[in-house]
Amino acid sequence: MTIGIHKPNLLVVEGREDELFIEAFVRHLGLQDIQILPIGGKEQLRANLKALILSPGFAEVIGLGLMRDANTNPQAAFQSICSALHAVNLPIPKRPLMSTGDSPRVTVMILPEDGMPGMLEDLCLKAVSQDPAMPCVVQYFHCLQQQGLSLPQNFSKAKVQAFLASRPEAGKRLGEAAQAGYWPLDDQAFEQVKIFLKQIRS
Repeated sequence: MTIGIHKPNLLVVEGREDELFIEAFVRHLGLQDIQILPIGGKEQLRANLKALILSPGFAEVIGLGLMRDANTNPQAAFQSICSALHAVNLPIPKRPLMSTGDSPRVTVMILPEDGMPGMLEDLCLKAVSQDPAMPCVVQYFHCLQQQGLSLPQNFSKAKVQAFLASRPEAGKRLGEAAQAGYWPLDDQAFEQVKIFLKQIRS
């Protein structure tokens, strides 16, 4: 597989929703020189990095960012990325949000934020924690428990969907909601994402 490279800075993300979210964030910050590459899941990272470094134009890449969810273990998530970088002889940062190497300079971010378990959904929920709809979201899940119903396995994803049901156009997924302006991208919760995106291109 050959990957078309047309910008000097690349950001590898897990999937389509991450791509849509970061596209909205990059546009919000006015960063026009970052190309976002979804890899279809973290299990595909090593294979797709191999394809990436063999693609025409990679030699001209200045900055390479990699972003993935911590899930339950942020350290294991970081080590997984480092292992994939090692397999293709790319620079390996000592820790997340620390750039290393040159042409490309490599930076890694583990979501939701450095050292914390969770995922992009948790970051978005933190950003809207003071939104007037959130007490209703909390009450909804409390009601489910009162009725003796089990809560969803992925509680963060479920809370995001419940919150998005309160927006003008319901039914959007996380990334689509970012494109629609439903996440407050200037919120302090997204500060590390902002720093990360600027680090990729600095």
